[in-house]
Amino acid sequence: MDIAKRINDLKAELPEQVTLVAVSKFHPAESIWAAYEAGQRVFGESRAQELLPKQKTLPDDIEWHFIGTLQRNKVKDIAPFISLIQSVDSYRLLEEINKEAAKHDRVIRVLLEIHVAQEDSKHGLTQNECLEMLAMTEWQSLKHIRICGLMGMATYTEDEALITTEYKQLKSLFDAVKDTYFRTNDCFSILSMGMSHDYQIAVREGSTMIRIGTDIFGEREY
Repeated sequence: MDIAKRINDLKAELPEQVTLVAVSKFHPAESIWAAYEAGQRVFGESRAQELLPKQKTLPDDIEWHFIGTLQRNKVKDIAPFISLIQSVDSYRLLEEINKEAAKHDRVIRVLLEIHVAQEDSKHGLTQNECLEMLAMTEWQSLKHIRICGLMGMATYTEDEALITTEYKQLKSLFDAVKDTYFRTNDCFSILSMGMSHDYQIAVREGSTMIRIGTDIFGEREY
């Protein structure tokens, strides 16, 4: 696969307000370099032990996003440099990120991961859990994190109607949270939804950030 061509094709297709995250997990640094040389600067990784050596050897102007399940004991490893943690699924994880960010005098941007898919294998807060956590307002005292939006995955299926419904639910929740808690906060602006198989539906339903791996790098290298 011509990585540079695919990135350029994707960027030409996407609306200006949609950010492309190149999901580089399970792919070698050489593939990331090819994407970097094509102008891509935002990359997504899902395991701290894989991300750390890449971050040390690749250019400093790369914006690293953590997109996988994040164990609290791994936060300290990525806190010095991570640009956005997309997969916050509990208040305890928010507290841990805040604690580790404070050690480096950083404010780390985060997204709340929402479970809208029908598959139990996918992680995230339910819509009710998200609203309950925000209603408790303790998160407002965490000065070293900044909640910038929501992230979610639709069911992996060929049923476009189901995918559309799930992304509509996520967009509706995003709008409700924005209106209730972040109406005057311009930082709350990211709705990360859409992957290689369904990003066109996600963009149509209001996504501002898509996470593309296979369509850029080909099949994963385990």
